[in-house]
Amino acid sequence: MKVKNQRLEAIRLIISSQQLGSQDELLNALRKEGFILTQATLSRDLKQLKVAKASTLSGEYIYVLPNETMYKRVPKISTVREMMQVPGFLSISFSGNMGVIKTRPGHASAIAWSIDRSDLPQILGTIAGDDNIFIVIKEGITHREVVEALSEVVPNMR
Repeated sequence: MKVKNQRLEAIRLIISSQQLGSQDELLNALRKEGFILTQATLSRDLKQLKVAKASTLSGEYIYVLPNETMYKRVPKISTVREMMQVPGFLSISFSGNMGVIKTRPGHASAIAWSIDRSDLPQILGTIAGDDNIFIVIKEGITHREVVEALSEVVPNMR
């Protein structure tokens, strides 16, 4: 299952960083990243990820992800391994019982989702944009306690 999850993440990252219009192009891009699979497997993966095709301004049809804010297209093409190794978290700032987490573009939704799914008792909720997350902190909780709790959920928080 671990290989499949890595392959699905690779597909997401490739689609978000390149304009590909056919399964052959996507299979070749995956092959360059070390993923060897059949067209049938790729088809099932695309269906599972709910990948669609959308028209570009030039009229070409390319693969797109259902939630483009999580995997925003990036102008500089990097390998999947490079993209997976760079953390999305940049910084956190506080004002009273509120906090703002700065992230790399396109990472806020995924990080906020992880925070919300963790049910941290110190945090009442999050609102995510493209590269910012607004958090509301429970009364009586220190900023240090929030950072400690978040460091269990958010890679590179410390």
